[in-house]
Amino acid sequence: MTTLNSDLVANFEASYTMSDATLLQGVTRIAQGTIELAAGDSTDNDIVMLAPIPTHASITSLKVGTDTFGGSCTFNVGLYTSAGVVKDEDCFASSVADAAAMTDLRFEAADINTAGQKVYTIAGDSTDPTGVYYVAVTFNATGGTAGTMSFIIEYVIN
Repeated sequence: MTTLNSDLVANFEASYTMSDATLLQGVTRIAQGTIELAAGDSTDNDIVMLAPIPTHASITSLKVGTDTFGGSCTFNVGLYTSAGVVKDEDCFASSVADAAAMTDLRFEAADINTAGQKVYTIAGDSTDPTGVYYVAVTFNATGGTAGTMSFIIEYVIN
């Protein structure tokens, strides 16, 4: 029988090494809300910016729920800069069908090895640009009817 320590345990046991606060003993914060979409807000390539998240945060949960937007409506969940420039349109989820209850989409498209990664890393950056990126929904198939979209984003920051 073997015992394998994660980096968190190894760093904890080595009194001189501190783990990144987003990985151990960080503060969890929540961005949540509800958005009422008009009939024209759920067409192909429409973007709904959900919340600004610090680039050095680690997103642990990303839940989205929607009404039925009609048609064959689907959407992606990804990251945009605060200037509205796409970083990765579907890094968290791709082609999610509407009319779903609150569903955690954090790892729908993202590999499990992204757990604990900073937002800027998931966005494809090698260094932290500081500031915020917007978590956003981008429609990739047209809905066309009005409805409600709600979200709860949990993230860890030091």
